[in-house]
Amino acid sequence: MFMRITLRLMLVASVAACTPMVPVTAPAPTAPPQSGTPVAPPAEPTNTTPAAQTDLSGAYDAVSFDQWRNGFLDRHGGNRRWEYARELEGLTPNASVIRLDRNQPEFSRPAGTYIQNATAPSRIAMARQRVDRVPWSVPQRFGVPTEILLGIWAQESAFGAVQGDFDVIRSLATLAYDGRRRAWAEEQLKYALDIVVDGKRDRAGLKGSWAGAMGQTQFMPDNYLKLGVDQNEDGKVDIWGSDADALASAANLLAQAGWKRGQGWAYEVILPSNFDYTEAEGPKHPWSYWQSRGVRLANNQQLNEAEMAEGATILLPQGARGPVFLALPNHYVIRRYNNSVSYALAIGMIADGVTGKPGLTATWPNDGPLTREQRVGAQTALTKMGYDTQGVDGVIGANTRAALRRWQAANGRVADGYLTDTLAEELIRRAR
Repeated sequence: MFMRITLRLMLVASVAACTPMVPVTAPAPTAPPQSGTPVAPPAEPTNTTPAAQTDLSGAYDAVSFDQWRNGFLDRHGGNRRWEYARELEGLTPNASVIRLDRNQPEFSRPAGTYIQNATAPSRIAMARQRVDRVPWSVPQRFGVPTEILLGIWAQESAFGAVQGDFDVIRSLATLAYDGRRRAWAEEQLKYALDIVVDGKRDRAGLKGSWAGAMGQTQFMPDNYLKLGVDQNEDGKVDIWGSDADALASAANLLAQAGWKRGQGWAYEVILPSNFDYTEAEGPKHPWSYWQSRGVRLANNQQLNEAEMAEGATILLPQGARGPVFLALPNHYVIRRYNNSVSYALAIGMIADGVTGKPGLTATWPNDGPLTREQRVGAQTALTKMGYDTQGVDGVIGANTRAALRRWQAANGRVADGYLTDTLAEELIRRAR
């Protein structure tokens, strides 16, 4: 019981709702309803320069929020403007959503810290206890292994225990108003409104994470509409209350994203002392290519024939000093859920733990977390010194890591693309 309470308290901290802010006046509703059309899952956050971000650290500007809302209704309301306006009436931005968006643990904490927390023995034990909760027909139908679904279920909601109590519509409206990912947030907000207007879920029950993800497997609204599965055939897709619906929906998402049956997600590898680190996180190559460069599998593992033929990438989630992975296509499929290397590795390693595979041979370095100021400062510094990060947003993604590799190679460093707190401070000093 103590373990369950502790886990719940840890996770609640990331999804707790904040106190409502002062309401503003809503625009006048004007039009009758019409259904929207779901779309494929959008790209996850990348290093893009935010347009017109709003500072919600203090009192928000009611006039500018009202202007954003009217603009949203003009852009997306169409024949549903009246219904959308009704659901947005009295809505105010949520400052906690902005704070959480700018400090996502997958992107701010060292990979090792994030992954070790996610793959704690207690969590893997809980996943093993729930193997029978995954309907047998789901992995057979979609080709996604039970253990992968258990990993997602564990990481997204602690097996349904912590689904988030944020008002999904308010959260998405806040993200859209803030502007860092406005187009994406407005699109998701439109689909969230469609869910309510079409009667698929009542507004009071449309709860989720600060980012608008919903249910036991944390689906975004567009994915709910397009990929949700009524596994128990009761006439509704209930990813909040039905384990079967939530897990089948997750399997469907991964299958539609290209999950390859009969293949794993990644293998730990050992690099030779003369490895060219600029090849990491670069073009994908078959296993024979990496073997020719001295890469070998850890723990006497063996790739199957299909895996050997696939293009694979070398990943250094915590630089040259940490564990190294040969990432197969299924690794990138997992990232359709959350485009974070740390997240995808955590899911895969929970799955490996469920099936009893051996742990890592390498240990995670004990690096400190990166503050937002350090992340933004490093991106700004690299760009100023001629190593363009393709935007400054505080998310250390592929573009920033590539820019850092170029700087490291030019300055005689190991070009592993890994940003530590110490290196971030050095870059900031050098760019002054």
